[in-house]
Amino acid sequence: MESYPRNGKIRTDASFRETVCHGSEEYPFQYYQEDIWQYDFHCIDWHWHDEVELVFVEKGTAEVFVGSDRHILGREMGVFINSQTVHKFEATESTLIPNIVFSPSLLAREDGLLYQKYIHPVLASPIKCLVFSANDPGQGEIADVLRAVFAIQEGALCEIKTVALLLHLWGILYEKIGGAGNPFVPQPSARTQAQLQIMMQYIHKNYPCQISLDNIADTVSLSKSSVLQIFSQNIHTSPIGYLVNYRLKRAAKRLASTQDSISIIARDSGFENVGYFCRKFKEVFHMTPSTYRKKCGMNPMTEKI
Repeated sequence: MESYPRNGKIRTDASFRETVCHGSEEYPFQYYQEDIWQYDFHCIDWHWHDEVELVFVEKGTAEVFVGSDRHILGREMGVFINSQTVHKFEATESTLIPNIVFSPSLLAREDGLLYQKYIHPVLASPIKCLVFSANDPGQGEIADVLRAVFAIQEGALCEIKTVALLLHLWGILYEKIGGAGNPFVPQPSARTQAQLQIMMQYIHKNYPCQISLDNIADTVSLSKSSVLQIFSQNIHTSPIGYLVNYRLKRAAKRLASTQDSISIIARDSGFENVGYFCRKFKEVFHMTPSTYRKKCGMNPMTEKI
């Protein structure tokens, strides 16, 4: 079975739900071999999906944000991400993360005993992720089974062998997540998540304009301190930090796809000062806008900056 890299982009709808189909209706399982460094901004940006996901770090170091939690995963470490959990990956170097995304319905019928007794308790658990290490005696089996899943994807009878291994893996997850005695981990309320999405969508729509913290707070009728807290706890940045980052993403897209001058792109992306734009761009991309443009294959006849 082939792996399908997502071509350096995560495609989502307005609610940050990933729109790509992982596998097929008949076999809702997909294996990916990816390098975080190859994604825009060296980041697999915020997204969620109904399927569960298991990621293993084969090379490099991944910074993983799951809901309001942040984890650093070194080589030989991994993470299970539960269904409908918003998450993001970042890296500061080439970081290889083979991973699988699959629907638990692959393992059992939703109206059957196995699903109700063993699968649903994990999906319904307040524990939204589980970090594991191949070098930890209590967690190494998860890594071993996951690597076995990766290894059989190119061979014969891979589907039936994959499902057998996933059932084994799910049994381990059930013991660690789905059983009694797990501590409750508070999750953001649906209202908080909706408020965050409204504010982010406002930024996406109005990023070329001058936007203040007051403007963002007004979209959801909250105080500035409440807005700062929502952004900090859920996506680990400030509203203005998110705005600047989004403007840089839009500018990068223009640099890669047009021959407009850097000063025009900076202005149209909401930056009044082109020098500030260039400094922030280099902080995020680790290269100047001109170098980024050349790397993307754009080489305009006259570059003003």
